[in-house]
Amino acid sequence: MPQVAVTLAEGRSPAQIRELIHEVHEAVLRTVNTRPEYIRVVVHEVPRTHWATGDLTLTEMDAAAQAAAEEQS
Repeated sequence: MPQVAVTLAEGRSPAQIRELIHEVHEAVLRTVNTRPEYIRVVVHEVPRTHWATGDLTLTEMDAAAQAAAEEQS
């Protein structure tokens, strides 16, 4: 029984999450010899304040990008 866990930063629409689940399910179905009803897909959404790269949270990176865009305007 395949189980796939996907971790994403929050911010996607419900439609995007649903499409992701569908596409992951289809990929597993194509590549693993199992029945469709046995495939589990779990999506974990992490708040952008709790995900960091290079000691900056995604929220901090968003703010820096927004400030840079405003400076160019």
